Amino acid sequence: MTMKPALLFYCQHSLGMGHLVRALELATALAREFAVVFLSGGRFPVGIDVPQEVTIVDLPPLGMDAASQLISLNERYSVDAAKALRQRRIMDTFKALRPAAILIELFPFGRKKFADEIIPLLEAARAMSGVRPRVFCSLRDILVGGRRDQQLHDDRAARTANTYFDAVLLHADAAFVRLEETFQPSIPLEVPVHYTGFVTSVRRPAAIELREPCVLISAGGGMVGAPLLRAAAEAQRRLGRDAPLPMRIVAGPFLPDEEWRALCRTASAAAGIEVIRTLPKLGGMFSRVTASISQCGYNTAMEILASGVPALVVPFSQGYEDEQMSRARRLARLGLVRVLEPSRLTPSTLAEALSELCRFRPKAVTLDLDGARATADLIARLVAEGHAARKIAFNKDQRRHLGQLA
Repeated sequence: MTMKPALLFYCQHSLGMGHLVRALELATALAREFAVVFLSGGRFPVGIDVPQEVTIVDLPPLGMDAASQLISLNERYSVDAAKALRQRRIMDTFKALRPAAILIELFPFGRKKFADEIIPLLEAARAMSGVRPRVFCSLRDILVGGRRDQQLHDDRAARTANTYFDAVLLHADAAFVRLEETFQPSIPLEVPVHYTGFVTSVRRPAAIELREPCVLISAGGGMVGAPLLRAAAEAQRRLGRDAPLPMRIVAGPFLPDEEWRALCRTASAAAGIEVIRTLPKLGGMFSRVTASISQCGYNTAMEILASGVPALVVPFSQGYEDEQMSRARRLARLGLVRVLEPSRLTPSTLAEALSELCRFRPKAVTLDLDGARATADLIARLVAEGHAARKIAFNKDQRRHLGQLA
């Protein structure tokens, strides 16, 4: 039996779990072509399915606090101790695996605080004897903008990508957004950019008329979803018998415990509200309900599009985090979702928007949603081409060397 080439996949999710969910979907597709080893750098939520064919290497989990500072999510380790152990584990895994490909999620376009463990990995890959690994960046559709040092950030990312990476894989449809719209370095980005299509596991199901009469309320992992979840529960309580649909609220595994308890109290005082702490396969739920109210993270947005559910999105927007707002407005212009600006979020405005949502029918989706398969095919082809090119170059050098000896 032919052995699959090895692929090392680095993923650091810091705030929610969107990066992790998308990365695991990619890892599942990649496992058809590669022996995938997955470096997991954040909290791994209970109930998340790990593909059987993917090997998970857990790093001591790190995350970010409200001030965007690194924190250890394992009380056994300080941040410094966790970082030291992570660096050793990453390098030990690389040396044992000797991968044909390395896939880095987001870096260098984000995750600057993790450069001290990623750059040594990339340096080791570049210095590896024989056929070196092909190095790719896995990038979502829209980058965060509005940093005070945005130009410095973009220039640093371009230099790093040009130095260490063979390609950038942008998980989007070029008809929806292009990298240069949210990434504008003053130096040229020389590494090629490939548009893979959007990544999602959800597929369009039965007609809306055949779905459960229910509005699904969700906020991804829930870490920053409390304002939306609270407003939804209170809106349903105020509507009472006038509520157009029963409400199912999925809090998310990272919703703080005190917020979860408050949500349960509000729900218990109202009719027509079901609250669930977490669902392992939340994406599949969009295909079975008649309406959705959510934030507008990448995974949720793709699940909405793929399922065809009429959706209202209330994008998360805090500080320079403008990515969800940009995505939501683009989708609304295409007639695919309705948008409630987060500055207008109240129980009253949400109750009014819910009534309007029940009459909304999204337009047909024409965007490419097959990004996981396309990514696996593309990496397999680029790895094969790279190995063939290096073999040809080696054979030419070898013949030249032999000719000099003759």
